[in-house]
Amino acid sequence: MRKICVVIPSRSDYGSIKSAVKEIDKKAKLQIVACGAALIERFGNAVEYIKKDGFHVDAEIDMLVEGDTPMVMAKTTGLGIIEMSTVLNNLKPDIVLSVGDRYETMATAISASYMNIPLAQTMCGEISGTVDETTRHAITKMAHIHFPASKDAYDRVIKMGEDPKHIYLVGCPRIDSVLNDKVSLDGLFTDYKGVGGEFSLDEPFLLVSQHSVTTEYVKARIQIEETLQAIKLLRIPTIMLWSNPDAGSDAIAKGIRTFREKNETEWLHLFTNLPPEVYSALMDKCSCLIGNSSSALREGAVIGVPAVNIGTRQNGREHGDNVVDVGYDIVEITNAILSQVKHGKYQPNYMYGDGHAGEQIADILSTCKLDIHKRMTY
Repeated sequence: MRKICVVIPSRSDYGSIKSAVKEIDKKAKLQIVACGAALIERFGNAVEYIKKDGFHVDAEIDMLVEGDTPMVMAKTTGLGIIEMSTVLNNLKPDIVLSVGDRYETMATAISASYMNIPLAQTMCGEISGTVDETTRHAITKMAHIHFPASKDAYDRVIKMGEDPKHIYLVGCPRIDSVLNDKVSLDGLFTDYKGVGGEFSLDEPFLLVSQHSVTTEYVKARIQIEETLQAIKLLRIPTIMLWSNPDAGSDAIAKGIRTFREKNETEWLHLFTNLPPEVYSALMDKCSCLIGNSSSALREGAVIGVPAVNIGTRQNGREHGDNVVDVGYDIVEITNAILSQVKHGKYQPNYMYGDGHAGEQIADILSTCKLDIHKRMTY
């Protein structure tokens, strides 16, 4: 039985790969490595949710260097390579499965490929803004097995010179959870705490998830303030999540705290983080999703949630009709939100899969022929 090691760097990434983890556990010897933000309380402490779901965590890697600059991201990656190589040497997996495109994942890719361990990558070939795209494509060139989530992404991986026989168009594992894991939102404010006002989820409400843009991190505070001022004008009850740990996240946190101190915000409730299935349920129920999270474009397509995508973080990423793109401008953001709230739900778009990606990934990883030798195919 093959040993398949899944490396999880954050809570959102656990949500992205959870369905595949379940299926791999049935068909192979599952190994889980939690690292980076996955171990930090204020970023969701994903390791506790992994254990709560009944999975054994084989190793935990503390690699997240404190700070708010691109240099910190680089140092975190460097520390991650040192620690990850030790962990992989001890676990001796047959395959390492890399999740997504976060900078911590670069440490996984470098360690596995340099140690002659076949590397598999999910959600490759996609276009987006910032350093995420650079990281994603760099990992693709180190990976041996590719799991793009859409047809366009599949075509790009081929154009990057990867061997088509190792590229599998399976869809996005996140969609599996959206379509199959239904949860109740009863007790949301008591179960997951947070801070701010409480309101009925049976009435219209907004959902905000906005992260820093790493190539624009010095503007992060100004950018979040534009969003906050826009939703303040509307005063529609709003649920908002804190930013992820990218460069600029501290500036976003300061912007939110200052906003709360200077304004009456009984209409605003902030959560540090939420389980992926709860977040998806909120997407399904909210009147509009606002910010720059890929969830608006990915899960949002199949949910049909009206979404306003702000700024450059998702530049070029495929999305359905449910997404309206705007710049960092109060008036533009406000008008887009009002238009989307008025429009209501969109028809589901299955461009990112039909809910069976996890089982396909598990089947392929447990049976495919392994080969660590790579060569350009053009």
